[in-house]
Amino acid sequence: MDGREELAVRFEAERGRLGAVARRMLGSTAEAEDAVQEAWLRLERVDAAELENLPGWLTTVVSRICLDVLRGRRTEPVVVEEVVDGPEAEAELVEEVGRAMLVVLDRLGPAERVAFVLHDGFAVPFEQIGPIVGRSTAAAKKLASRARQRVRGTGEATGSARREVVEAFLAAARGGDLDALLAVLAPEVVRRADPAALPAGRPVLLRGAEAVARETRVIGRRARFAVPVLVDGELCAAIAPEGRLRLLLRFEVADGRVAGFEVVADPARLAALELSLPGRDAP
Repeated sequence: MDGREELAVRFEAERGRLGAVARRMLGSTAEAEDAVQEAWLRLERVDAAELENLPGWLTTVVSRICLDVLRGRRTEPVVVEEVVDGPEAEAELVEEVGRAMLVVLDRLGPAERVAFVLHDGFAVPFEQIGPIVGRSTAAAKKLASRARQRVRGTGEATGSARREVVEAFLAAARGGDLDALLAVLAPEVVRRADPAALPAGRPVLLRGAEAVARETRVIGRRARFAVPVLVDGELCAAIAPEGRLRLLLRFEVADGRVAGFEVVADPARLAALELSLPGRDAP
């Protein structure tokens, strides 16, 4: 076995772990595979004999590639219907990480996300994380701590009755069940929406259970990506294919029904949201 073949064998032994790191950072199987492949290309351009710790070097390289991808996302326009990997990859990723976790991770800054995933997910020491994110060891600790607080959530739990109403609405939307939607919507329900969430020509404000229910059936396929999240302690629904937040539904619940909801889709408004996961005792 020559040197290149031996290097390839050693790299393949690390591929699974590197892929897991990249998937949690990026929330995309396809992008994670690209990041790992790019790490291999970079490895081919260095003298591997001089690398004292190949696994550590590869972790650093993959993490920096992911950090560049995450930073690039901040300047890209949001496409509400974008689904890069397809349903099978989406299901695999959700099973591995959990869609709710992906949604919250997507709200973290790039450096926060990298620091949190590396330390809390893969036990990488902060002494190694600091240089990856371009910070001191102490600053890297603060990044991970801040991310941890946001992931755990600091908002108070809302009532279980509210959660039941929200989940009933989402279940009816996913199934396109008009009768179930009418049952969970108040007769005078009001739907408000950012223009970015609507097809051209649709009104930003819609009133009445019949009209809202019929329109809601149209977004049923989006609803399959919905997960409960807390926004300022209030239970909402985030619609996030691949864990990337595209829409947020904020509900008004009264007398056991949805009295109104707002569909937030404006990229600036979404970026400003502080999302967290409901705690164990949350709704």
